Amino acid sequence: MDKNTRRTFLKHAGIGLLAVPAASLAKDISFRKASVGHSAQPAIKISLNVRDFGAKGDGQTKDTVAIQQAIDRCNVLGGGEVIVPAGNYLTGAIALRSNVMLRLEKDAVIMGSPDLKDYQVMQVRWEGKWIQGYSGLIYALDAKNIGITGPGKIAGSDLVGGRPNGDNPLRRPALIEPIDCSNITFEGFSTQYHLMWSIHLTYCDTVAIKNLYIRSTGGNGDGIDVDSCKHVMIDGCDIATGDDCISLKSGRGMEGYKLLRTTEDVHISNCTFADSIFACIGIGSETSGGIRNVVIENCKFTAAKTFALYMKSRVGRGAFIENISANNLEVSGMAGGFLRFNLSGSGLQDQDPVPGNEGIPTTKNFSFTNIKVTDVPVLVDGGTGIHPNKPLEGFVLSNITGTAKAGISLVNIKNANIKNINVTGITGPLLSIYNVSGQGLGGAVTMPVPKSQDPIPQPATPYQLH
Repeated sequence: MDKNTRRTFLKHAGIGLLAVPAASLAKDISFRKASVGHSAQPAIKISLNVRDFGAKGDGQTKDTVAIQQAIDRCNVLGGGEVIVPAGNYLTGAIALRSNVMLRLEKDAVIMGSPDLKDYQVMQVRWEGKWIQGYSGLIYALDAKNIGITGPGKIAGSDLVGGRPNGDNPLRRPALIEPIDCSNITFEGFSTQYHLMWSIHLTYCDTVAIKNLYIRSTGGNGDGIDVDSCKHVMIDGCDIATGDDCISLKSGRGMEGYKLLRTTEDVHISNCTFADSIFACIGIGSETSGGIRNVVIENCKFTAAKTFALYMKSRVGRGAFIENISANNLEVSGMAGGFLRFNLSGSGLQDQDPVPGNEGIPTTKNFSFTNIKVTDVPVLVDGGTGIHPNKPLEGFVLSNITGTAKAGISLVNIKNANIKNINVTGITGPLLSIYNVSGQGLGGAVTMPVPKSQDPIPQPATPYQLH
């Protein structure tokens, strides 16, 4: 690792600094949400209608060229809005341009082409790595002041979803995918897709996602993926998906660690989540660029195949996960439970993992307060989650009410603060711990020594970006 990158990482990770006292942790994290940016819609200069550029909206004719011409024209004339009136607009990939807002009127539907040849082939992110793949149905590259507003709908074709495979190694199209863009607004529309991500933000800055209705079924059908982005606000969304409703990521292995593009300052509020394959909100497991300053509040979690909140990473990721706060949540319908963190052995190991102790993620300042759970199988599963070489510095679990079948298991934590756990129905111990220090640990049962993975050996040849 070069000296400048290493110096930046050490500064961000806070290695060598004293941990934040647990009693002040929740206050410290909640203060950080003020730094999350809110994007502004571009000032409307002109208004163009896609019908005037030849779009048919009959669900049969491909309107790709007409819609793209309207967007391009709006861009070169200084920006404004492109109106999509009622109709069914069959289209291939469309590129948003700077200073253009795409407005989908009532009963307007953008319908994705079922032909992969109608999507651009380019560099895209897939499972934390940059690879060749198909662009999103609606995508943007290095654009500023862009957005999509409703109340219309964007629907992808079931025939282009799925994972890369031997017959077609290219990543499949996301539904909406801005890359390296800033000042983005997505508001008031609905989406429908199958077997692939609905919204994938990569390397974006200052994003507002408000009042979306997202439906995505099948494997790998994430709702919103925040991938190495900063200043992101997600508010008032109703998301039901196959895979994670929201997933926060930042790259995988030495590629992600060298690039060090952190996901930071993310504020998720007033949303409703339901998942049928994995978790409602996943943090990781692609965390090699670091994840920090995340606030989740005033949300309802109504279904999940695993846990409402699932924090995941592994030895070989490196970097850091810090300042994660969740407050005022309602949790029911979970097949797994409320919270799980597995930060030492989750997800695919990279072919070029981060070696040595540097490859063990640094974790600090997790806070979960004012949580109401209903019949969750497990309250908190942290029994294998933290590596002993780098204990979690600062953990708050406070004001938890409701019903659960199993309690809390924690390992390798310093400065824990556990209080006001008023949950009934638990069979077995309320709190099981190993190598945990802090407050509120009275009456805890000591767990057996958990297994831990050894650090990754140093490679024979130092890694270089390629």
